[in-house]
Amino acid sequence: MFKAVIFDLDGTLLDTLADLLTTLNSVLARHNYPTHSIDACKYLVGHGMRELVRKALPEGEGTPETIDRLLPEFMDEYSLNWNRQTRPYPGITEMLDTLALRGIKTAILSNKADQFTRLCADILLKEWKFDVVMGQRNGIPSKPDPASALLVAAELGAEPSEVLYVGDSGIDMQTATSAGFYPLGVLWGFRPESELLEFGAKSLAAHPDDIITLIEK
Repeated sequence: MFKAVIFDLDGTLLDTLADLLTTLNSVLARHNYPTHSIDACKYLVGHGMRELVRKALPEGEGTPETIDRLLPEFMDEYSLNWNRQTRPYPGITEMLDTLALRGIKTAILSNKADQFTRLCADILLKEWKFDVVMGQRNGIPSKPDPASALLVAAELGAEPSEVLYVGDSGIDMQTATSAGFYPLGVLWGFRPESELLEFGAKSLAAHPDDIITLIEK
């Protein structure tokens, strides 16, 4: 039986895409760069906010100097817009209720900047006490490097084999596999089933109830 569940945030617990895209396109348009569709944005997110800005720029334009100029604008604007449309996916609240009743430890591990990861948890997921909430922090490699995942598992007091890792991208599946966790891919997020399987998902969840079903096997 799993002792702990570590969740990705964007595309797994929360649908954050519309607010990310609105902010991103606003910054790009202000500097006369092409904007992106919501479908394209699904493939831009996942590696953290600096990489989001870099990947959103036209080929050859994502220089460190340009990113250094645009990233603070993105962060400032996102701080005003992050929760306009961002909400938990259907079934997430009930699933978290069940985990709480079962006494299973839970954590959030995201490549989103730590300040925004905590803000999302504190405001949109405040009804549930996550044992650990960690976003991208200076000095700790971002996913798919397993370092942050292993830090979270240690703080949860769980061995890697006791951890179920739930995410919506190949990045998450790589992270789980590298850390020795059980990788569960969710199908309601930003990336397709093919990507999840390619990068190591051992099971797939079509609905949050499937997470409970796997835990109770």
